[in-house]
Amino acid sequence: MDLQLKGRTALVTGASQGIGRAIAKGLAAEGVKTCIAARRRELLEQLAKEIVAAGGPPPHVATVDIMQEGAPQKLAQQALAQLGENNILINCAGGSRSLPIDAPEEKWTEAMTLNFTRVRQLSHAVFPDMIKHQWGRIINITGKSEPEGLNAAFSAKAGVHAWSKGLSREIGKYGITINCIPPGRIMSEQIRRNYPEEYRKEHAARDIPVGRYGEPEELACLAVFLASPVASYITGTVMPVDGGLRRYSF
Repeated sequence: MDLQLKGRTALVTGASQGIGRAIAKGLAAEGVKTCIAARRRELLEQLAKEIVAAGGPPPHVATVDIMQEGAPQKLAQQALAQLGENNILINCAGGSRSLPIDAPEEKWTEAMTLNFTRVRQLSHAVFPDMIKHQWGRIINITGKSEPEGLNAAFSAKAGVHAWSKGLSREIGKYGITINCIPPGRIMSEQIRRNYPEEYRKEHAARDIPVGRYGEPEELACLAVFLASPVASYITGTVMPVDGGLRRYSF
């Protein structure tokens, strides 16, 4: 299938590793000019080399701490200046934040800012150019809405689901779609750090129907499809990529 993406542009946050990295590579393989953004420049530069070696358009590297005040607006402006247009936004920056019930307020503020507010701010920062061109795609990498315990990140990402649904009804008339992809257990630096191999095997056998953890590329293929003109009638959705993970598994 021709996804009709060649010549489009994309800003990908959280691109230095894992899911964001796989999505950036997937878009570049379809001929998309990318701006890859994260905090660790050396990983972004390595990704840029891999994209070029695979025949993709040379990406623009943007080193950014999205938590800094004004960072979303500055990043949107930087991407526009380097790419010429802001066609596609992949919101992949974020992180898990398990908290005790007596966690201080600043911990909640930090988690909500990273996982909801910055996603909203960056999206709104790219809207003017998308509206100008009457075309745009926003894909949010979120999380399940049924966490095993109190986790501020999942609270924020549930908010992203509701915000995205409401927003889809406002921006559809401009040719802009917005969709969310909650990952299941997708192999990443964080997964390897937090879950030993034996636990991963036991958990997958018990609670994941396909019997294993997923790879970033297995989620990236959906993100690339949703970013394409072919997916123009899909918006306001929440599409898990989780191998059938039981919602209340531990």
